Amino acid sequence: MRLGRIASPDGVAFVSVEGEGDDAVVKEIAEHPFGTPTFTGRSWKLADVRVLAPILASKVICIGKNYAAHAAEMGGEAPADPVIFIKPNTSIIGPEVPIVRPPSSERVDYEGELAVVIGRPCKDVKAAQAKDVILGYTIANDVTARDHQKADGQWTRGKSYDTFCPLGPWIETSFDPSDVELVTELDGEVKQRTRTSLMLHDIGEIVEWITRIMTLLPGDVILTGTPEGVGPMVAGQRVSVTVSGIGTLSNPVVDKA
Repeated sequence: MRLGRIASPDGVAFVSVEGEGDDAVVKEIAEHPFGTPTFTGRSWKLADVRVLAPILASKVICIGKNYAAHAAEMGGEAPADPVIFIKPNTSIIGPEVPIVRPPSSERVDYEGELAVVIGRPCKDVKAAQAKDVILGYTIANDVTARDHQKADGQWTRGKSYDTFCPLGPWIETSFDPSDVELVTELDGEVKQRTRTSLMLHDIGEIVEWITRIMTLLPGDVILTGTPEGVGPMVAGQRVSVTVSGIGTLSNPVVDKA
């Protein structure tokens, strides 16, 4: 199932997305998308609604340096264990919402990533059971004020500005994340291209590592790491991240007024 969140003339709702292109429709889910969704009977054409970030997480947990080539381009060795950091949920935006570059940063980078959405409360999950706690997968852009990250030594400020976590366009619940292509484009030019099979730590390992440390709640999001090719964005540009089997997450870039 393809799960989304939309704004229609009737308000905000979780939906299932059915069909493709001009024929796509969204069907309203009663309450939330966790467990077995039930439907209200209301539906709209996808073209007639605004697609929002598919979930509002209580927290966004990110994996750093999860592709060897990216670790190398950042000037370090690939870590033996997953490196984690957190982005606040206030950084989440949906498709087509502008990424806002803060005036205090001279370099704001794109980082295209596959994202995991948790489906139920969980703690101390073994890697082999990780699929049982996952609702599905979506696309993320781990936007980073690179100069702040470098200056601070730790990553909170550089990762946490409002609009620095685009998510979407929806959650795919029937999806095999083990070997899919991820491509990031800036104004149509390919900047990142990889396959998830090149991750140093796979989804099961990541879920096991994180849940040893903290309880994950329904809707929590895990960003699984970005490949090599990260680089700066400036106002007037557009960044698009595509994961085969899910779709494309696209956002324009603006400077803060």
